[in-house]
Amino acid sequence: MNIVVFGSGIAGLTAALHASEDGHIVTLVTKGALGGGCTPLAQGGVAGVYGPGDSPTVHASDTLSAGAGLADAAAVDVLVQDGAVRIAELIARGVAFDRAPDGSLLLGREAAHSHARIVHAGGDATGAEISRALVAQVRQAAIEVIEHAFLVDLVVDGGRVHGIRMLRHGGLVDLEADAVILATGGAGQLYAHTTNPLGATGDGIAAALRAGAAVTDLEFVQFHPTVLAARPAFLISEAVRGEGATLLDDEGRRFVFDSHPDGELAPRDIVSRAIARQAAAQGRPVQLDATMLGAERLSARFPTIDRVTRERGFDWAREPIPVTPAAHYLMGGIATDLDGRSSLPGLFAAGEIARTGVHGANRLASNSLLEGAVFGARAAAALGAPTRAALPFRSHFLSLSAAQSDRKRDLNEQFSREQLQQLMWDHVGLLRTQAGLAEALGTIRALRAAGPVPATLAEHEDANLLLIAEATASAALTRTESVGAHHLTVAPALIGA
Repeated sequence: MNIVVFGSGIAGLTAALHASEDGHIVTLVTKGALGGGCTPLAQGGVAGVYGPGDSPTVHASDTLSAGAGLADAAAVDVLVQDGAVRIAELIARGVAFDRAPDGSLLLGREAAHSHARIVHAGGDATGAEISRALVAQVRQAAIEVIEHAFLVDLVVDGGRVHGIRMLRHGGLVDLEADAVILATGGAGQLYAHTTNPLGATGDGIAAALRAGAAVTDLEFVQFHPTVLAARPAFLISEAVRGEGATLLDDEGRRFVFDSHPDGELAPRDIVSRAIARQAAAQGRPVQLDATMLGAERLSARFPTIDRVTRERGFDWAREPIPVTPAAHYLMGGIATDLDGRSSLPGLFAAGEIARTGVHGANRLASNSLLEGAVFGARAAAALGAPTRAALPFRSHFLSLSAAQSDRKRDLNEQFSREQLQQLMWDHVGLLRTQAGLAEALGTIRALRAAGPVPATLAEHEDANLLLIAEATASAALTRTESVGAHHLTVAPALIGA
């Protein structure tokens, strides 16, 4: 088969390699340079290596617990059962995970994990090492690579995907395929504060929406609790808290225990909301205290974080550093089965773009790289298999009255991406209200209605962000109960950082 894979993070690289090794003709297309995106920024590691007292069953239990009751048990079982094989594959492909003097893999622990089961590389440069190794493999394989191409749309004919339309060198180009695997990541650029790179504008999800594929659970946006509160955004790995660092308020009190008995190691959604509330109450960012770990240990275990924080003027070995939450990971996306199939024949999805069900309402730390490896391989393996029944589709789009929409249009004659990002941060972020969500949805719809037909890359990105913003706000307004990363409050809550 002639296969197009769009995206060159861990999911796309894995899918392309497996598809090529299975004998398919593979073209790998990527928005930026090969190996860009979120994967090389990942610090923490890959969950799935088990020590004494730990097992895939315990890992599954932790994953289901973090997912707030909405994770799919079958998908979680696939994740943890396939994990060991995929980690072994990464090692075989040249990923140099950190090891102890006796040669055994060093295991770290992060929030909501009951055991240390996370392998890492370069201390806090796991994603960069994985990307390096997989890119080298792709370069050596019989895979055509097209870099710096923008996904405009899926080519659909007769209810089936037959390729992609991309913007390249200023012109539109159609690339035919028997099947397309999308691995374009999430949409962190929806928000004013995000750990995601500038290219994370949800292009694949937007293209799937326009093509009619089922997209679900977009209301579940995970905010990483600890990003350095000094622009540009820089993530402080959860593994730092796993090693013993604490979160302190202005009085030096570990305030997260007010929200959860596990304190700093509670699920991410709980920690993020606790930080946001405390920062709002005291009028300044909270502090992450890692001084008890000492300079030597910090520089050895977290060399990247140590270097960047010092470059920003912080000596985290001697004093606490200011941190804030930031949009980090999208649990929802293109609805897929356990083999990456979407509801649209010929379209597969893997990685953050896919809603596999493994994360439910809140992702367990270090399950994302594992998901990309596991489901990227499964999507490739399913390319030649018979198509299963279509997935059920839950529509998340609501309608506001024409009067509401017109009123918002009067207030928003001009669009800027920064305006949209702040709107999403204020009303579709960590703490939400029904009134705020309705206001945001009306504004977004007015902005979409007034927007131009996109022509340039930036205009296409803006159109994608507006489409996904509408879908996200609508999904959040539809879900009337608080669960996981979707949290409703009874009063307006604007969270600054």
